[in-house]
Amino acid sequence: MEVLTQFDVAADGTLGENAMRLTRRNFTIGSALAFSLAGLGSNSAQAAVVTATEARVIAKEAYIYGYPMVDGYRILHTYFVNTKSPEHKAPWNQLVNIPRVYTPDDKAVQTPNSDTPYSMIGLDLQAEPMVLTVPSMEKDRYFSIQLVDLYTHNFDYIGSRTTGNDGGSFLIAGPGWRGETPKGVAKVIRSETGLVLGIYRTQLFRPDDLDNVKKIQAGYKAEPLSAFLGQPAPAVAPAVDFIDPLEPSKQKTSPEFFNILNFVLQFCPTDPSETELMARFAKIGVGAGKTFDANTLSPDMKRAIEQGMADAWAELANLKKKIDAREVTSGDLLGTREHLKNNYLYRMAGAVLGIYGNSKEEAMYPVYAMDAEGQKLDGGNRYLLHFTPDQLPPANAFWSLTMYELPSSLLVANPINRYLLNKSMLPQFVKDADGGLTFYIQNESPGDAVKANWLPAPKGPFMVVMRLYWPKPQALDGSWKQPPAIKTQ
Repeated sequence: MEVLTQFDVAADGTLGENAMRLTRRNFTIGSALAFSLAGLGSNSAQAAVVTATEARVIAKEAYIYGYPMVDGYRILHTYFVNTKSPEHKAPWNQLVNIPRVYTPDDKAVQTPNSDTPYSMIGLDLQAEPMVLTVPSMEKDRYFSIQLVDLYTHNFDYIGSRTTGNDGGSFLIAGPGWRGETPKGVAKVIRSETGLVLGIYRTQLFRPDDLDNVKKIQAGYKAEPLSAFLGQPAPAVAPAVDFIDPLEPSKQKTSPEFFNILNFVLQFCPTDPSETELMARFAKIGVGAGKTFDANTLSPDMKRAIEQGMADAWAELANLKKKIDAREVTSGDLLGTREHLKNNYLYRMAGAVLGIYGNSKEEAMYPVYAMDAEGQKLDGGNRYLLHFTPDQLPPANAFWSLTMYELPSSLLVANPINRYLLNKSMLPQFVKDADGGLTFYIQNESPGDAVKANWLPAPKGPFMVVMRLYWPKPQALDGSWKQPPAIKTQ
């Protein structure tokens, strides 16, 4: 769930009182791909004929825009809807605690954090707001509740950095709620979309600290506003007829991608900054409530749509070069709508590299994808990462280094079941003569003398993600620099 990370969620099929049935209007694409813009804010009944060339351009743009939403829906469906999935967590609006850290067996989300036990909730805000209550806890224990909308914007946080560790109740409202702040609620937080993911992270100091984390998790509470106030519940919303998501591989090439996007858009009232964008997407049948039927496309149009999708990945590959060169950082890719300034390629990159990664104020994710000579990291080689005594990552909470195999971006199984190195392990690390630390990043053990400093790598391609939770100013302003990975063999 971070960057970096990726997730899946859905209800058990009995969404009950807080779900909504969505009706969809068929909107097919003929061989000429002609669409009427009537009903989309235009009074003109004249059809706009789209050529294959224009369709390719629009498909690329709509794919870049929609990829985080479609992949996010895949995760939400897995977690909160598909009860047959081994990764299913709970129905909507029911908080689930996961009293352990992630391992290589967790495969739903790319680049998962293995530092903090998670709690999770899928919020359906269609009928009424939800109130999240957190207990007070030790001042030195980091926790956060990351609130993510269907665009994958991190629209707000509850936690150590933003609201403190004294506890309290916080109301999460959907786009249609216009109420005042109720008594007993510390803050009202509004979402652009009717479905929201809440990701709780609670710091684990050491393995023997897990019982303390479980007690804190037991104090987390989520309830509808009516229950919080002791009032009758409002009328239930109709149940949502959730459609099946695509598998990750098919999301990359199947035009059915756009039908999934259309479904998700029904929960997303159009932001004023995107009115023209939605009108342009409508020319190829993309929009809330529409059905994109690839079977009705002519061969030329189908090819144009698929080429547009491929063009999106090519553009992302160009951006990835800048990310690998550290010209663009994870902090540029994740955050609020205001922070991203509708840079949809950045938003797509954030989802691909680590969907549901934190905003940079909450956590930073320096990525090691290449060594000091600009070569991609591979388990056939050995690498050293040396921190001088004053160079350890500056974080108010904690830092870590986590190994991920590529291209899956999942944790790496290894003989010692060690998936990361982090601040809480400092007492066991072997220090250098200068008081600094050298970490050994390789497939085989570097030997018993420095085994404590070993981060096991797979035999093939990999990346290492550094995490700084609640980074200090010198990390945010760039004055602190991460050391390079030095290839030794």
